[in-house]
Amino acid sequence: MKKMKRTLPVLMAAALATASLPLAVQADSSNVVTLGANLSEEQKTSMYEYFGTSKDQVQTIEVTNADERQYMEGIASEEQIGTRTYSCSYVQPTSDGGIQVKVANLTYVTSSMIASTLTTSGVENCNVVAASPIAVSGTGALTGIMMAYETASGETLDEGQKAAATEELVTTGELADAVGQEEATGLMNDVKEQVIEDGITDPSQIQDVVNDAANTYNITLTEDQMNKITSLMETISQYDYDVNALKNTLDNLNGESGGFFSNLWDSITGFFGGGDSNGGIINDTNDDVLGSDVVTDSTLEDSGSSDSSSDSTEEEGGGFWDSIVGFFQNLFGGGDDTKDETTDESAEETTDETTDPAADEATDETLDENSENTDGAETENTDENADGTTEADGTDSPAADENADGTVSNTDNAGTANDPAAAETQNN
Repeated sequence: MKKMKRTLPVLMAAALATASLPLAVQADSSNVVTLGANLSEEQKTSMYEYFGTSKDQVQTIEVTNADERQYMEGIASEEQIGTRTYSCSYVQPTSDGGIQVKVANLTYVTSSMIASTLTTSGVENCNVVAASPIAVSGTGALTGIMMAYETASGETLDEGQKAAATEELVTTGELADAVGQEEATGLMNDVKEQVIEDGITDPSQIQDVVNDAANTYNITLTEDQMNKITSLMETISQYDYDVNALKNTLDNLNGESGGFFSNLWDSITGFFGGGDSNGGIINDTNDDVLGSDVVTDSTLEDSGSSDSSSDSTEEEGGGFWDSIVGFFQNLFGGGDDTKDETTDESAEETTDETTDPAADEATDETLDENSENTDGAETENTDENADGTTEADGTDSPAADENADGTVSNTDNAGTANDPAAAETQNN
């Protein structure tokens, strides 16, 4: 125990000494905003405000309907593609932690759907905010996010993987209309993870995986749904993916912990200026800009992380040190045992110091008298039960919505009081 106490400060110091390493990587990456080409100037300004940044602090890309059609045409319906683009995004490449996403005013596409499909496009680590100043379906949001990621990271994503990601988004959305968002996303994620991890490429084997997942989620798939999912997964299986990076993101979506070392590292980097998986730019959003009725959801909520932008430094420090101390105590046999030892020692010392010798003597006498009475009672009862009735001693044992009718793809078209012009059919 004493050896562990001496070792703990050394290990803590080593962890702290390397805590700043990922920050340098993050600082080298630029953040990029994409704005829908059909937004008014006032709406564009409001999106910068919502993202918590300004035009002069980030690189900005305008996304047109033609950009969206490049990947969506032939995969999504005309209603889903629409004719105008309102969706916006804010992308921050990171060095680890998987993909974290927040969405606002997107009525069809969820944060989990975007995060999962981004892994298919080849993205491994980044923070993303996808939003619109008016309520839209968000089917075109993925196009802008991929464009922003390539610009921000300097990495060119494979065109086939980007097309597969778009197909996955549409397929998941259509399945969600029939069986529900949570079930659809869960099924698609489970199938994709197994196909990639086990290197399954045979269509019949992929179909078996899909059937198993459908049974797990108690989903009955139509022949058309089965064929679409199987075909999509066959395409995805042709590409090389980092399984660990994929698991990081899917674990985020499932609310699973990455293990203590991962959580400890997040605590360290977060304490010294924001770790990769703590949300980064997601914590800077200002929901009030989009109105009191804005609908948001975030993968950070699924993973148990806070969406709050800040706690006090004192609170952060306390949680940080508690995490480190707790880990090393458990690692070296401390933890609860250490606490119990300390408690027991303290209790013994307190008892010894406060015990009155006179009280001890009186107690001993009382115990002796009670013992005599008890012995007598026991002997008497034993005699009475000697006839074989002693068996009586045995009694001592005691986790589609309104748009599921098919009009979902037109949600973007509905517009709001803030933008009457948006009443024209739009989906993005």
